[in-house]
Amino acid sequence: MQFTLFRRRVLALLATVLTVGVVSSLAQAEPLTTVRIGVATAGGGNPISWGGSPGSVARLNGWLEEEFKPDGVKVEWLFFKGAGPAVNEALSNKQIDFAYHGDLPSVVGRANGLKTRILLISGARNNLYVVTPPDSDIKSIEDLKGKRVSIFRGTNGHLVANNLLNAHGLQERDIKGINLDTGSAQAALASKGVDAAFGGPEFFKLRDEGLVRIAYSTQGQDPSFTRQAHLHVRDEFANEHPEAVQRVVDVFVRAADWASDEKNRDALFKLWARSGTPYESYVAEFANQQLAVRNSPLIDDFAIGRYKAVVRDALKLKLIRRDVSVDDWFDPSYLQKSLKKLGLEHRWTRFDVKGQPEPQAQAQGQAQTVASGSGG
Repeated sequence: MQFTLFRRRVLALLATVLTVGVVSSLAQAEPLTTVRIGVATAGGGNPISWGGSPGSVARLNGWLEEEFKPDGVKVEWLFFKGAGPAVNEALSNKQIDFAYHGDLPSVVGRANGLKTRILLISGARNNLYVVTPPDSDIKSIEDLKGKRVSIFRGTNGHLVANNLLNAHGLQERDIKGINLDTGSAQAALASKGVDAAFGGPEFFKLRDEGLVRIAYSTQGQDPSFTRQAHLHVRDEFANEHPEAVQRVVDVFVRAADWASDEKNRDALFKLWARSGTPYESYVAEFANQQLAVRNSPLIDDFAIGRYKAVVRDALKLKLIRRDVSVDDWFDPSYLQKSLKKLGLEHRWTRFDVKGQPEPQAQAQGQAQTVASGSGG
């Protein structure tokens, strides 16, 4: 009798497990209806977009919408004035599936338990500038000591700003740091509410209007003083919809290819200008820089090294409370499939941890140069 009772309980437990498994499978099998992409900027223009990234090429050309339209899947782009920290919150609340994100805020999100995987780089080596009113006596990083300086804390520019201060003998506590978003920083500079601001190419517009002056630029300097951005996806979404993830990556790689072609430089900047940042600003931001270097989607040693450095620096500055792993955060499998599918396996140069072309890539480039020269 006891054996019979035990058997009934075992059978009841198995039935419960099977039922839960079936319900779970049915839930995962539900068709995809919407792909939601969060972007860590307020954006601008109509439709709202942003510039300076291959991802915005896909957005402005409607390539993702074209990709999913035959299946009746809607693509939603959500823009966040609160930048990286706001995107982290949206990921945590499962309000978005993918995110265009900067290195520091995404590291902070990972340290706080967000489970995502980085699919590709989408905007590498972004420059940082120190901007002042035109009549300011600030000429260098050292001159920022004791000054009121706008820093958009928690964004990928925050850490580079700290590194620049450190490289010039200062720390953030040596300045009167004021946390302002991009729009507020521009207004504060114009009204002289701050003495200087760290920012990106959005300040070139004010410079060209005579309202500010660029006092310092990371352009052409050590690539460790640049900011990186990427596309990543929630683990849960990737597990449930791997095919959709592959299709999104395919489109982003296609956009990176187009944005890396020097023949498209003028058209690219005009396209990005639709976001509200003038064409001339992108001309200045990308001056003397190869599009294929800035717009490469590759997850190479330089990219991985920069994210490891961000983790170290964030720990040092107590922006995160625990170490986070990086190597298992990157998932290049989708990117590799896209490169092979699109015939782009040798499209971009891979860089080492210091930001220099890998020896093999240099050899290939030299071989191509010799080959093209011998055909004359």
